[in-house]
Amino acid sequence: MTKRGKSLVLATISVDRSSRTPLYFQLYRELREAIETGRFRAKTQLPSSRALAQDLGLSRKTVVDAFEQLAAEGYLESTVGSGTYVTGALPEVMPASQLNQGKTDDSGVTRRPSSPRGKKIAAASPFFPAVKAMPFRHGLPALDAFPLKLWAQLAGKRLRGLSRELLGYGDSKGYRPLREAIAWYLGTARAVRCEPEQVVVVAGSQQAIYLTALVLLDKGDSVWIEDPGYLGARGAFQIAGAHLIPVPVDEQGLRVSEGLRLDPNARLVYVTPSNQYPLTVTMSLSRRLELLEWARNSGAWIVEDDYDSEFRYNSRPIASLQGLDRYGRVIYLGTFSKLLAPTLRIGYFVLPPELVDVFSVASSLISRHPPSLEQIVLTDFIEQGHLARHIRRMRTLYMERQADFIDSARSELGGLLEITAPDAGTHVVAKLPRRVDARVAARSAELHGVESRPLPNYFLNGSGPSGLILGYGAFTKRQTRTGMQKLAVALGQRERLL
Repeated sequence: MTKRGKSLVLATISVDRSSRTPLYFQLYRELREAIETGRFRAKTQLPSSRALAQDLGLSRKTVVDAFEQLAAEGYLESTVGSGTYVTGALPEVMPASQLNQGKTDDSGVTRRPSSPRGKKIAAASPFFPAVKAMPFRHGLPALDAFPLKLWAQLAGKRLRGLSRELLGYGDSKGYRPLREAIAWYLGTARAVRCEPEQVVVVAGSQQAIYLTALVLLDKGDSVWIEDPGYLGARGAFQIAGAHLIPVPVDEQGLRVSEGLRLDPNARLVYVTPSNQYPLTVTMSLSRRLELLEWARNSGAWIVEDDYDSEFRYNSRPIASLQGLDRYGRVIYLGTFSKLLAPTLRIGYFVLPPELVDVFSVASSLISRHPPSLEQIVLTDFIEQGHLARHIRRMRTLYMERQADFIDSARSELGGLLEITAPDAGTHVVAKLPRRVDARVAARSAELHGVESRPLPNYFLNGSGPSGLILGYGAFTKRQTRTGMQKLAVALGQRERLL
């Protein structure tokens, strides 16, 4: 490169003195990009650090620091008495259009597109933003009723007497006393048949679903999913490369006969039999037995997600599907996010014995083991009877909040939504008039400060009855009334919703 050409290239180098990024790093980044893109070719001599500092209005130390970093990374080489040169060992320079397919941020890292699997992960994000919840976000427990003082007392007592041994790595299956407490609780409250050795503690039921997809599915394996169904399960199975078979749900739950017609050789089925998500129906006994018989004959796995079955209002909680299983085909999932608080991030598997080891290894490769202190405090909470009392209180509270929700809807909405009180759970599926677009209605509600989810989004093909999913469990009577008034305004602009 000629001296004139080199001067023109250097003229394009600039630094921003108002930026919080150090000046030496800005200069390093500019020079590196000039070398990588071929504007500075191999063996090009750079100006001296003194001359470049004078041209750019920088201190000589700033330039020296940038040169030293580039030399350390192999971009520059210095010859005593001769000067500083672009190294001759660089490979053929890629065109800038190929080299920088993403943006370069202040750290100097070029952001490139993710892998095909990464793109699937990005496209499968179904979760709520981590912001303050507005009425009527669903899937959130009544955090205002969480026994915070009691939990702090239990945690404080444990911290004061914490053994140093518990500061090290824990069991990948989870804290043994907690696994014993979970096995006892599930046996008495959910009719689950298990020993503590079958329990594996994980960071919430979502991680449990992901691990199930990772361990049991190969690319192309068929999976029955409820249609409509839980987006988090759909996303996990899609990431694993599974072929999803949408099986319709009616008032008796998953239509097993339809699954058999669509794909009798599926590898796995994911179900929420005690309180179907999102339709809140309960799978009938005949369907449960039919599903278990199919799994036995085909060798398929049944993943039972029992996410909030404790909250039933017209009967005792329905016994688990796992408790009916005599063939070892059911993988039972549970979580304390809905019972207590999502921040605990504690969920669990109950696994057939032959799967315990492989799931434990898979869990350890992802998170080594769940946080120990939270497991210890939760163990005390269960063993001292606080969990059972909390569930009883919450069942009463949710019944009251459901009644407030229904009353407010009837008085404020004036027929804009058709709402029927479900027998279980903490959300409703509200039907919209046939011609109203649920997605447009949800966007309108959000603009007025109300959270909802359009029901068609939960069908695999994106189409379904026009309706909104609305949660009531996390909101007080006043919040519910205010939310209904806002929702009435949003839905009252009917001509905009068609």
